[in-house]
Amino acid sequence: MISFTGLLGDISSYGDKLRYRRDPDPLLRRPIAVWNCSRRCNLSCVHCYSDSRDTTYAGELSTDEAKAMIRDLKEFNVPVLLFSGGEPLMRQDLFELNAYARARGLRTVISTNGTLITPDMARRIKDEGFEYIGISLDGIGKNNDRFRGKIGAFDDALNGIRNLVHVGQKVGLRFTITNHNYLDIPPLFKLVEAEAVNRICFYHLAYAGRGAAEEQNDLPHDKTRAVIDQIYDWTVSLSERKIAKEVLTVDNHADGAYLYLKLKKADPVKAAEAFRLLEANGGNASGIGISNIDNIGNVHADQFWQSVTFGNVRERKFGDIWTDTSHELMGKLKNRAAFLKGRCPTCKFLNMCNGNLRLRAAVATGDVWADDPACYLTDQEVFETKIP
Repeated sequence: MISFTGLLGDISSYGDKLRYRRDPDPLLRRPIAVWNCSRRCNLSCVHCYSDSRDTTYAGELSTDEAKAMIRDLKEFNVPVLLFSGGEPLMRQDLFELNAYARARGLRTVISTNGTLITPDMARRIKDEGFEYIGISLDGIGKNNDRFRGKIGAFDDALNGIRNLVHVGQKVGLRFTITNHNYLDIPPLFKLVEAEAVNRICFYHLAYAGRGAAEEQNDLPHDKTRAVIDQIYDWTVSLSERKIAKEVLTVDNHADGAYLYLKLKKADPVKAAEAFRLLEANGGNASGIGISNIDNIGNVHADQFWQSVTFGNVRERKFGDIWTDTSHELMGKLKNRAAFLKGRCPTCKFLNMCNGNLRLRAAVATGDVWADDPACYLTDQEVFETKIP
């Protein structure tokens, strides 16, 4: 994640403690665990990385198996457990498992489509102590409904947001940028202000699940740059108006370099500090600072890269799987710089990007170590920028 507000110096959060640190040995870093606690979902989104539908999926971790996994996560000192899906609120023992995790000191968050959050559900979520609830919106009104595959999904999610805000629960929006919805970014910022939403995360499209079929709808580089300009301008505007909202982008670490280049022109002192933080962050953390456990217990480098499995928590402890570099891909991801091809090895921003999203490169080119096609930096920016 690239925290625009954090790098501009306006808002800090617990995430910054995890985001802007870099262990000399990647094996020492403890990842956030994204757990697809259920693959079932009441919606059918066109870009769903887990290809979820409203059906029963066999072989999902039982309550006891999930508790054993949670004990292993705590033993390995995982800092955050993110309940994802599918739709996590469709898992019947979600609150039991959350209580179990929190009793062992794990911070817990939910990633949801928001459509099931009634007033009673919002109150229960708040009372159960979830740190944060991220709600996916991929457009305003009918545009979101088209993405979600259900008429009325936008109104249901908006009601869910309002119910959470009403009970004082920290809530944010998650928006995946594509060629079909990027024009909705300005009204989405207005919605964040109007509805007292705490945070907004803009995800670049990952070519996974049904999202792989949406690859052709990823933004071209010129539009991506224009979108990031827009996000930057809105973030600055919020800051100037003293409106505290956290703004982040996800899954394209070219955003960090691009933000630094913009700051370098506007405020060199702030740019130098942003550069330091971005290098401390270390860039893409698949296989290092972010992990995924799917609904049947398989461990992956991140939630999008479920085509490659390193082991299963039913058979081995999570920490043993995560630190086992005998798997070729896991070993290379931990120290990937030597394996990157194309522009990456000589890019001025390699230390703050770490080669970007390897899954995108693998899907687009067939080579895990090729350039990420979503990197929108120019050759001049990549090779000629003077850096601190």
